[in-house]
Amino acid sequence: MKVLVIDVGGSNVKILATGQAASRKFPSGTSLMPSVMVAGVKELAADWAYDVITIGYPGVVQHGKIIQEPHNLAPGWVGFDFEAAFGKPVRLLNDAAMQALGGYEGGTMLFLGLGTGLGSALVVESVVLPLELAHLPYKKGTYEDYLGKRGLARLGKKKWRKHVDICVGSFIAALQLDDVVLGGGQVKELKALPQGCRAGHNSNAFLGGFRLWETDKTAFHLAS
Repeated sequence: MKVLVIDVGGSNVKILATGQAASRKFPSGTSLMPSVMVAGVKELAADWAYDVITIGYPGVVQHGKIIQEPHNLAPGWVGFDFEAAFGKPVRLLNDAAMQALGGYEGGTMLFLGLGTGLGSALVVESVVLPLELAHLPYKKGTYEDYLGKRGLARLGKKKWRKHVDICVGSFIAALQLDDVVLGGGQVKELKALPQGCRAGHNSNAFLGGFRLWETDKTAFHLAS
């Protein structure tokens, strides 16, 4: 079975299919509607063979359905029928959860995406649980206000790094974590990773999308 993985981001839509050596991408942004995304993917992957599709979506996904419109794309994603549009079986999950799947190596792992916002997902014994830590209260705002791109710009690198260390330490203690993977574009701004953390790789999103269709006894599952 060949899988096409679609990673929908605020700046680009990236795709990769089973057996292909390099990913492809096209711009997204605030004018990207789901129908436009589907058309763009079909055109970009026209010479690729694939049987099923995984879509990593930058927003809330529950029970395989998008329940909240994205912040950085055009509206129209809630209720959109991707299977009908593509004519293929489709599995949807939050983009941070897809990254988490790709970076998982065992035990209880937290993925934090330090990007424009703050993506988060937990993997426990191969079961993936998308989280919304970003909007929980922290200090005089939320975790996203301090750890996301706006926080970095407001606080400066030194203070931002300190908050990353504090928050990661709190998450490790509260969630009894074995492992923490830090991804996203802002990871490069850290002088050193907080204790107990490792850096994720850009390819993890695609690996997570492939893993979602595995059917053997070690397969991954989304928490219901």
